[in-house]
Amino acid sequence: MRIWVIMMLALAGWACRSDDSFRTTEMPATPISDFVLQDQHGQPFKLSEQRGKVVVFFFGYTFCPDVCPMTLSTWKRVYDALRADTAAVRFVYVTVDPERDTPEKLQAHLAIFSPSFTGLTGSPEALREVYADFGVYAEKVNIAAGASGYLINHSTRMFVVDARGDLRLLIDHAAPVPEVVHDLRLLVRGRR
Repeated sequence: MRIWVIMMLALAGWACRSDDSFRTTEMPATPISDFVLQDQHGQPFKLSEQRGKVVVFFFGYTFCPDVCPMTLSTWKRVYDALRADTAAVRFVYVTVDPERDTPEKLQAHLAIFSPSFTGLTGSPEALREVYADFGVYAEKVNIAAGASGYLINHSTRMFVVDARGDLRLLIDHAAPVPEVVHDLRLLVRGRR
């Protein structure tokens, strides 16, 4: 009997969830300071020039053995599922390893997932300012064995900035693709 009550409550909660409600973590609209970094083609990327688009940020690195490639794989599925809405969304991967992630390395790595994704790098000082504005954590950890020499412990959430330039959503790197697509569409269509 108890399990039936729990299941009925769960179904009632699911049924009451509005299609206009975010399914990931909504943030109070928080302006993000403008910044300029370099993309994987050697061109400047200025945040303020993205106004009018929803921008999904992830802070990772190309040598990452697990979370970063998993997130890029999720982005590819989200990108494909958005279909016509992809024109209003940018996927921007900011390196936490500028020492190894050259523009060329970012370009080759992101092309495995989608040539539409943007990779950013810059000076350590410029990147630190961007990390601070988003509240991103990144720490180099030396490892005794292995060809890479070190790993980077880092934040694993996606940060979504709306068309006005405000941080609006935090999305877990393992969030289900339909939930990510749903929330990005709400922002693209200006319903939230």
